[in-house]
Amino acid sequence: MHRRAALTAVLLATSGLAAAQATFPTRPITMIVPFPPGGLADTVGRPVAEAMSRNLGQPVVIENRGGAGGGIGLAAAAKAPPDGYTIVMALSSYSVLPEADAIIGRQQMYSYQALRPIARFTADPTVLAVRADAPWKTVKDFVDDAKKRPGAINYGSSGNYGTMHVPMEILAQNAGIKMTHVPFTGAGPAIVALLGGQIDAVSTGPATVLQHVKGGKLRVLAHWGNGHLEALPNVPSLKDSGYNAEYAQWSGLFIPAGVPEPVAQRLRAAARAAGNDPKVREVIGNAGSPVMFQDTPDFEKYVQDDVRRMHDVVHKIGKVE
Repeated sequence: MHRRAALTAVLLATSGLAAAQATFPTRPITMIVPFPPGGLADTVGRPVAEAMSRNLGQPVVIENRGGAGGGIGLAAAAKAPPDGYTIVMALSSYSVLPEADAIIGRQQMYSYQALRPIARFTADPTVLAVRADAPWKTVKDFVDDAKKRPGAINYGSSGNYGTMHVPMEILAQNAGIKMTHVPFTGAGPAIVALLGGQIDAVSTGPATVLQHVKGGKLRVLAHWGNGHLEALPNVPSLKDSGYNAEYAQWSGLFIPAGVPEPVAQRLRAAARAAGNDPKVREVIGNAGSPVMFQDTPDFEKYVQDDVRRMHDVVHKIGKVE
């Protein structure tokens, strides 16, 4: 009798889970954006959330949780129940922070295994932006000044080892210069500080600064990619300027590991529909970051490769307090 009751309970639980997965979602979904408003993750996350809401038939609500170069929001997503009702729009700091924690000797905020890649939306080289009234007209002017005045030029970032810190350290290593790093909670606050004269420069995605460039408030000296940027075609790459410095700031959707496969596939389908949505592509493209969508299998491989690349970069940067 007890065995039959236990079997009945298991069957009921299994059928209940299957039914829940088949009807997913039945309530709003939270999309954590691990940075304050105004940065790339937020710029991408909002139109994607809106498109996914239409596809899923439930609201996808943005929750900005900035700090630690994206680590606070990523940790919250990693610890969330694996039911599909918490997702996260991560940036490429995802590939750096666990290894950085190990270098610092700090408990890892999350592990690579705790989050599952679902879809990539953008992959842009970062750009070196300064105020329009700054004395530097070219990246050579910037580097030459930094060599003459070690530590005098300061730059803002979204936090230690974040997507705005790492590319500047790559440039510093390759150009043989020293700058002063000023961490903020995200790109938005860093851009405000740049516009206000509290810092001298930032490295960030084109979408974060394009409106200020068009408005005559900021100037972009170079970018960390190859060739020309669609949004800023006249801006040279650092490689063109003689510096062996490359870095891509990507944005992508992750879910907690352990989300049931039918639910994961439902979210994947909604993300794919958002990535192909003409309105989403227009909004993100107009902001300065053309959509470069990758579905789950390709994005998983891209992330694995990026983690390997960033491992060496982080160890070259070393311990940052």
